[in-house]
Amino acid sequence: MQIKTQKKYISSREMRALESNAQYYGISLLQLMENAGRAVAEEVILRFSKEKVISIFCGLGGNGGDGFVVARHLLTSGYRVKVVLVGRSRDISHEATLQNWLALQAFQAKISIIEVSDSSSIPDAAADVVVDALLGTGIKGKLKPPISQVVEYINSLNAFRIAVDVPTGIDSDNGDVLGIAVKADLTVTFYKSKMGLAKAKKYVGELLSKEIGLPFDLEEYAGPGDVLLAQKPRNPTAHKGDSGKLLVIGGSEIYSGAPTLVSLGAMRTGVDIVYLAAPAKTAYAISSMSPDLITIKLDGSNLNPGNLETLKPFIDMADAVAIGPGLGLNPETVDFVKGCIKEVEQAGKPMFLDADGLKAFAEFKRPLKIPLVLTPHAGEYAILTSETLPENQADRALTIQKTAKKLNAIVLVKGKVDIVCDTERVKYNFTGNPGMTVGGTGDVLSGIIAGLMAQHIDPFEAAVAGAFVNGAAGDFAASELGFHLVATDIIDWIPRVLDDPMSHLKVRKSSGN
Repeated sequence: MQIKTQKKYISSREMRALESNAQYYGISLLQLMENAGRAVAEEVILRFSKEKVISIFCGLGGNGGDGFVVARHLLTSGYRVKVVLVGRSRDISHEATLQNWLALQAFQAKISIIEVSDSSSIPDAAADVVVDALLGTGIKGKLKPPISQVVEYINSLNAFRIAVDVPTGIDSDNGDVLGIAVKADLTVTFYKSKMGLAKAKKYVGELLSKEIGLPFDLEEYAGPGDVLLAQKPRNPTAHKGDSGKLLVIGGSEIYSGAPTLVSLGAMRTGVDIVYLAAPAKTAYAISSMSPDLITIKLDGSNLNPGNLETLKPFIDMADAVAIGPGLGLNPETVDFVKGCIKEVEQAGKPMFLDADGLKAFAEFKRPLKIPLVLTPHAGEYAILTSETLPENQADRALTIQKTAKKLNAIVLVKGKVDIVCDTERVKYNFTGNPGMTVGGTGDVLSGIIAGLMAQHIDPFEAAVAGAFVNGAAGDFAASELGFHLVATDIIDWIPRVLDDPMSHLKVRKSSGN
């Protein structure tokens, strides 16, 4: 059995995340743009003689930057090139695109460069070959003027049409035509084919996929892009509860800190409401720790099956349920966990299990009919599976993925390198530091993941983002305090990492990792 991680196609959002991660790991957008533009230019050179005239239509974004690189490489090879920029150059905000635009300015004696600000100023750009570098992936909604008129003009030309990455006007995810689209004879896409291209063959023409210096292994590395995937914009008219309600079930007569850390960590992700259900005395103690927490006081010194009736309305109300922190493993608590999992499953709510909840689940484990995230460390993994994880990282991931398949779950094994697996994907997370061996850091991680799940983030993406955010927040804390951390130090940094995940790059560089 081999780990299944590589897909034939990639979505626009996955590609954006991958490009962010590439920057984080030292591959700049300028490098990727250079490689993309060169790949298109090489196809032109391969297919057409230098006597042919090439017109390149460019937009203001990254796709346009690819077009500028095409122009430079064709000039270098002796071709006659026209560049039509649709929009005003002063409005170029994409940094790599701007750099490549500026690089063309010195060669205006050799390259015809025209800016088109509206549909009335579309120039005569008749040519033997037309390169469409107007709009790339991620465009939604019908094309608007002057782009739509330029697309119509491109289609009217008696020329061989080459689309850069995707034909302008094609939704790269579903293949829909956005009002009008370039009818390309050749589409040169990058890294992997975009999902919608197979459904838009009439507009794509011949399809070539070119490498641009992105190793496929990079898809397996967690980074800032994975945090961006887990972000949701706030509706200005949102009401309390619209951004998620999480139910945390934990605590015992001995442990009150663990469920508190989970709840506080979750609240820092932006979830609106966290209900914390715990034995009454523990719940009162937790209430005294923070006024931000809503506690549900349950009968008994430890959780027991008799508490289920009280919890049912909260399970129904919650968007996600986290079970486990500080529960203890009294026999009545194990029975409670079994019954509670059944209730959550019947309610159809995503569930997160960790710590004692995960250990209790090990006694009766089975695949569930709801999304399930498990976050054991190596010792807890051995309890869950009766297996010891191998030392080799690839073998370790293979073993974890087998468990994910068996339980139909997302399994995140915490360690120096966190490994996150579902039935088809694997991600390695490298954030974090030795100061995070202190108790409670795993509870903060639980809160981050469960909080994202309650905001309806895909559970696998929530787990990957949670691992990165937790480790990066710990790295920020360690950069200020050294390895003298407590778990609450990490909670304070969660918003910084969520809002600006790329900011961790500075910490990463300073640590030499």
